[in-house]
Amino acid sequence: MKAVKRFVKSDGFQRALAWTAAQYMKLAYLTTRWTTVSPPAFEAIRRRGEPFILCFWHNRLMIVRPGLPRQVRVHMLISGHRDGLLISRAIAHFGVETIAGSTSRGGLGALREMQRLLRAGGIVGITPDGPRGPRMRAKPGAIKAAQLSGAPLVPLTCAFSRRRVLGTWDRFCFAKPFGRALIIWGEPIYVPRDADAAEQERLRQKLEDELNAITQEADRRLGLPAIAPAPVESVEREQHAGA
Repeated sequence: MKAVKRFVKSDGFQRALAWTAAQYMKLAYLTTRWTTVSPPAFEAIRRRGEPFILCFWHNRLMIVRPGLPRQVRVHMLISGHRDGLLISRAIAHFGVETIAGSTSRGGLGALREMQRLLRAGGIVGITPDGPRGPRMRAKPGAIKAAQLSGAPLVPLTCAFSRRRVLGTWDRFCFAKPFGRALIIWGEPIYVPRDADAAEQERLRQKLEDELNAITQEADRRLGLPAIAPAPVESVEREQHAGA
């Protein structure tokens, strides 16, 4: 049993697993019919080629590449634990580079790297409820990143008509091939550099509400049952544990 565990944790096995996951994602992407909805404010940002911070829930990670032009550099903020490394290796097959770290837990280095990439005109992706939840509840790290960089937060979601919802903490949406997918971009959110604590909290709630609204709308349009955010009690427990 110990030998099996060592093999599963080995670098070679993890790389092979990431490659297999990437091939499945490619199959799902290529056999899916895509529809995209986006507001004029976001289209203006895209036309001007401006950098922005892409925000989507952890359970929609399979949207990390579709919808973005191939020539655009995208960097995803991914935690440094083993699951994060697997995700990093899988999305690398789609030209998505990663920043190891977290904006909320000892992530000063990650924040600095994000600022550098945004100044260079890149796009940085964040899952505001990652890496461990609570599900579909925004942490303040994305707000801090936008405040420091001056780049807007752009909410994004996706729904797959053929999917399996896993029993993970985030209720991960695993897309199946040969279905339909709906991408919805939200309204950009700007965080003033001089925003005080109250304003930061207001904008954090605005990001959470916008992400949940477009996610529920995407699921509704495809006739899917909505995935509920984690109860408020779990958010309070998380905040108490981090205090």
